[in-house]
Amino acid sequence: QVQLVESGGGSVQAGGSLRLSCAASGYTDTMAWFRQAAGTQREWVSYSSIAGTTNYADSVKGRFTISKDNAKNTLYLHMNSLKPEDTAMYYCAAGLTPSRVPVAYKYWGQGTQVTVSS
Repeated sequence: QVQLVESGGGSVQAGGSLRLSCAASGYTDTMAWFRQAAGTQREWVSYSSIAGTTNYADSVKGRFTISKDNAKNTLYLHMNSLKPEDTAMYYCAAGLTPSRVPVAYKYWGQGTQVTVSS
């Protein structure tokens, strides 16, 4: 069983930055970030595979960076140039293989809220 705990969300003005963290207990292969705005479906943001492959949704490419500290078993999402449309609950997820689809991930955190004001 893997437990994931996110932190680092908050409120920021457009153009600002935040860093989200996801502390994992137990072994993880691929880890990913998803987000869900009110009234919308959960949307894939980025993933980092056990092999070190990373990928980003077009909407965040060039602004967000995913990284992992293997010693701390912690996943990060560095978010720069934030826009109001980035406002959402951000979720960390862990699964076996890289995927953009939520059902591919077995373990999920509780989420951390990011609010970007204009």
